[in-house]
Amino acid sequence: MAKKVLVVDDSPTELRLVTSALNGKGYNIITASDGVEAIQKVMKERPDLIVLDVVMPVKDGFQVCRELKKSPDTKEIKIVMLTSKNQETDRFWGMKQGADVYITKPFKEKELADCVAGLI
Repeated sequence: MAKKVLVVDDSPTELRLVTSALNGKGYNIITASDGVEAIQKVMKERPDLIVLDVVMPVKDGFQVCRELKKSPDTKEIKIVMLTSKNQETDRFWGMKQGADVYITKPFKEKELADCVAGLI
């Protein structure tokens, strides 16, 4: 059965870029465009991994990550933070929230695909 990957980004362009990097790799890809929708999709779809943007309206990626990692039902889901926030303090904060990997934009498609494959 195909592994489910939830891609969360408020930018349609970034959603397309990430989705295209993972297309053809055998994943069932689901998308969400903000943190609230991401939480809803996680509860409904139970993805194996989430590629999560940080800067989003309503609920940011740090909040989503923290919420998912605190819940016994979702704490095992792997989270790759993919963000333009490239300061060392941002990376530290993302990992502290429970992210498994922190990648900054612009990203290399192969780097992201290899990272996802390694975590799944």
